Amino acid sequence: MLRPKLCIGMSLAPTWLSGEGWRAADSGIDGLFTAELGLDIARRSEAAHLDFVFRPDTSFLMVEPLEQSFGFASLDPTLQMAALVHETSKIGLVTTVSTTFSHPYTIARQIMSLHWMSRGRAGWNMVTALQGNRNFGLTQMPSSEDRYVRAWEFTEVVEKLWRSFPAEALLADRDTGRYADTDLVLPIDHQGPAFEVEGPLNIPEFPGARIPSMQAGGSAVGIDYAARSADMVFGLTPDMESALSMRAQLSERARAHGRAPRDVRFLPGLNLYLGDTRAQAYDVFMATHARVDRAQRIERLQRATGLDLANWPGDGRITGADLAVAGRGGQYAKLLQLIETEGPTLNDLLTRPELLAAIHWQVIGTPDDALHEITRWFESGAIDGFVAVPGGSARSMHLTLEELVPRLARAGLYRKAYLGSTLAAHLDD
Repeated sequence: MLRPKLCIGMSLAPTWLSGEGWRAADSGIDGLFTAELGLDIARRSEAAHLDFVFRPDTSFLMVEPLEQSFGFASLDPTLQMAALVHETSKIGLVTTVSTTFSHPYTIARQIMSLHWMSRGRAGWNMVTALQGNRNFGLTQMPSSEDRYVRAWEFTEVVEKLWRSFPAEALLADRDTGRYADTDLVLPIDHQGPAFEVEGPLNIPEFPGARIPSMQAGGSAVGIDYAARSADMVFGLTPDMESALSMRAQLSERARAHGRAPRDVRFLPGLNLYLGDTRAQAYDVFMATHARVDRAQRIERLQRATGLDLANWPGDGRITGADLAVAGRGGQYAKLLQLIETEGPTLNDLLTRPELLAAIHWQVIGTPDDALHEITRWFESGAIDGFVAVPGGSARSMHLTLEELVPRLARAGLYRKAYLGSTLAAHLDD
């Protein structure tokens, strides 16, 4: 445990509308592309004193999933954050921008504009992107190594631009008629492999509050990039063991870059299916994934175990001795452990949450169940906080903010009120 209090963000992506969730009469799916949906989430999150709201993003659209769900269709994250500026006053606003498909001058200006408009609450989720190259004139997706080389330079240029018109240069002295100290406003004259940028930026630096950054890469080079540059890391860790490993890697690379491990906050996504009872939460989870049919579930089991289970009897048990590929981990680690320890039947496995939705850490239960699990992970040193990714229905989001977060605060693991009014202040309190 590197810090005494959790850092908590809320995803503005309405993840509870995924799967079958959007079909509920009260889902609000009709407002998906309006400002009001994100505003409702942000207001509720601010009332719970969350550190930030966060909008993940992609630069492409998968058309096939649109037949059944909204998939990756979404508003532009930076514009969505700008719409929240005057309707919130404390909560951080973390947008997502790709370093692969954007230009640093444009992004430096947009994010600094958001920072000014929100009075110091902007944050930047720096991603290199995994797909979408053909939308930007690239016939092939650059390699991971090439994307991160560009990302290093991109980040450097953005930070230089933010410093090129420093806050102290802005005078606005009515008595003398002097608006700015132009001796302090300087070009950056950046000449690099990917970018040539003269500068300076045409908007001054916001005084007194820096712009925190987030990163979401899980590869070795991504972890190194995050440990060098990011304040927060959004991770995909389905079990505590993988979270402990990621936290250890971030700490080691932070030290290598001369940073304190506590300054790189590891925040995995936490998929919360919450109800008043465990049975209610489980029913919501299963209803959300009802359209994942038996054949699809068996296919996922084959990916996890290496076994061809198409003709396996439903009441036939699967044990550790049956596993064709030992040691498979990642998103299926919990499922493999279940097989090793319990030897469940095929029918049992096909209803397991670990099979249906296993990318994120997930809790299916009551707010008290979530409190226990979060406390266990935090006190073990596996996490510094989490990004809430509620599932199943809007009520999971409401219970997260109105029941779970207050429980964390009463337990002394989270703040009971804001101490500052900028994102940087929230991260440091």
